[in-house]
Amino acid sequence: MPATPDPDPAAQPAAPAAPVADGRPYSPGLEGVLAAETSLGLVDGANGRLMYRGYRIGDLVANGTYAAVANLLWTGTWDPRSHMAAGRVPSAVLSALRALPRTTKPMDALRTAVSVWGATQVLDWPPSEVHARAITAFSPSALAAFVRLRQDLEPIDPDPRLDLVSGFLFQLTGERPDPATARALDAYFIVGAEHGLNASTFAARVITSTRSDMASAVAGAIGAMKGPLHGGAPSEVVEQIHRVGSPEHAEQWVREALARGERLMGFGHRVYRAYDPRATALRTVVEAMPTKPDWLELAIKVEDVALRVLEEKHPDRPLKTNVEFYAAAVLQGVGLTPDLFPATFALARHAGWTAHVIEQASANRLIRPDARYVGPGERDLPA
Repeated sequence: MPATPDPDPAAQPAAPAAPVADGRPYSPGLEGVLAAETSLGLVDGANGRLMYRGYRIGDLVANGTYAAVANLLWTGTWDPRSHMAAGRVPSAVLSALRALPRTTKPMDALRTAVSVWGATQVLDWPPSEVHARAITAFSPSALAAFVRLRQDLEPIDPDPRLDLVSGFLFQLTGERPDPATARALDAYFIVGAEHGLNASTFAARVITSTRSDMASAVAGAIGAMKGPLHGGAPSEVVEQIHRVGSPEHAEQWVREALARGERLMGFGHRVYRAYDPRATALRTVVEAMPTKPDWLELAIKVEDVALRVLEEKHPDRPLKTNVEFYAAAVLQGVGLTPDLFPATFALARHAGWTAHVIEQASANRLIRPDARYVGPGERDLPA
């Protein structure tokens, strides 16, 4: 919907300056603070539920596509026939990607591409569904172009007949993916599309609240997701499962790892106290694949063993599978290298980021929290 303009600051009476009240509560990291209202997603950690605009994530994965889910987040309308193909990469972006060192991390390349893309577009205020569709379609093509350039290969133009996820895989390899592979990655994109007011989404809303543009908000969100506390866990799951080696070694490895006090990656979550519903949806898709790569078979075995051993050792502390476990299984299973995992997560989250940008702009208020001053008292400069 069109944004409601903020009042002109010049026409408003100036508020008197006042110190921050000492009695107000301080919440490090804003934990537990309600900073926004949203109709986009509900994360119910206590009961292991995730819904997009009221629809259960498992139903969306079973019956929809990433294009349909993105359209739902942007418009509020469920249309399973929605189609979205990968977009073209402007020459200015290709030039920037060619200039990057081959050692550049994919997240840095994606952030750079989004910034350059934004400089080539007319992104007026308020940000719109048109902007959201354009940047969500562009970014997979840009990441695929960078991956090929660092391999000394030329980028591949998008095929408009393919949907976004199949098109991304095609632009990476030059080969059209088989339906099962495309389906698995599309399911990953769906479960990664939206997850409440996480760090990167909050960053996007803060940037939007200043009346900046869609590309700036997404570039800032990518910067937030680049941090290992947000977007890096699936690659650690891959390393862990590689150390297990084979299904018959799974139980011994899990028990020895716990005896050494090691954390099992892919289990436990800051929000969910029940089995992560995104992991449930991804496992359902993985188990339905007609032929599963050996790596996926191993992941399923490791999960079954880990859940049984964790419940045995920690009966009073629920440590259930989180989305990173099956995200790693899917991303590895479709042939992506671990260094691409965070950037692929960012591609999936574009639908949610841009939906939050539109929602923030629709009833905008500048996000400007206070800080409690804890420095020295008023004093004179030394002579």
